[in-house]
Amino acid sequence: MKKGACHHCGEALEFVEKVFRKDTCPGCGSDVLCCLNCANYDESASNQCREPQVEKVSVKDRRNFCDYFDLREGPASSTAADKAAQARRKLDDLFKK
Repeated sequence: MKKGACHHCGEALEFVEKVFRKDTCPGCGSDVLCCLNCANYDESASNQCREPQVEKVSVKDRRNFCDYFDLREGPASSTAADKAAQARRKLDDLFKK
């Protein structure tokens, strides 16, 4: 069982076996298989990933084809990712009204 939290809204995520490319967060609809939800994501690492063999992914909050994806267990550890998620939530809230 894979458990984690959405990088965008913080919703708890649970997957029986693995995360597939088309999986989305049940809370906000954000892509799950993306860099910001990955345990290997690290802003201070090369290509912002701890996996040395990974190809560069320029858009970190959208689904991709990375073979090294491993669902992050806790909330986003990156302050930049937190700020980006907060900005997206504020923007989403602005257009919901």
